[in-house]
Amino acid sequence: MLASVGAFVEYFDGVNRRAIRDVGMLPAEAENWTPPGGEGEKAWTIGQIVGHMAASRLYFIGAYCGQGWIGRSWTGATDTRERWATVLQSSADQVREQLADTPDSWLSRKIDPPDRNGFAVSGWRLLMMMTEHDVHHRSQIDTYAGVMGWPVAHIFGRAAEDVGLQP
Repeated sequence: MLASVGAFVEYFDGVNRRAIRDVGMLPAEAENWTPPGGEGEKAWTIGQIVGHMAASRLYFIGAYCGQGWIGRSWTGATDTRERWATVLQSSADQVREQLADTPDSWLSRKIDPPDRNGFAVSGWRLLMMMTEHDVHHRSQIDTYAGVMGWPVAHIFGRAAEDVGLQP
């Protein structure tokens, strides 16, 4: 469990830095690339995924802050590589701004689910759900990069071989 909002913000900042790093490594051809098949989310461009990540952060943080479960599309442009880092940083800044005045006690308060059919979750769990969603889509982008032969960052800057793990 998280002990403070400040501790969560530090953790989330690291997750955001890694997302920005990963999209920043993508080549120019990534701008127009789409998966070879699928529909809906399975056919999103990387720019669409970045926009979804940004909008989803605000969806979760809105619920955490008691504003309700309000889903909105990201309104900023996500069509070029140059914008991807800016979009991710902008949404992270908005998350940080909304959390700035929230008390640590909110981490333990229960938040009703969006559909009222599920179970209420603690605030800290909701913040972790937001972060896990972010990591899920960063992994999607990294998987696409690996399949296409584009650079993929090591999560903490070292490969398994660097720390003595051999296949």
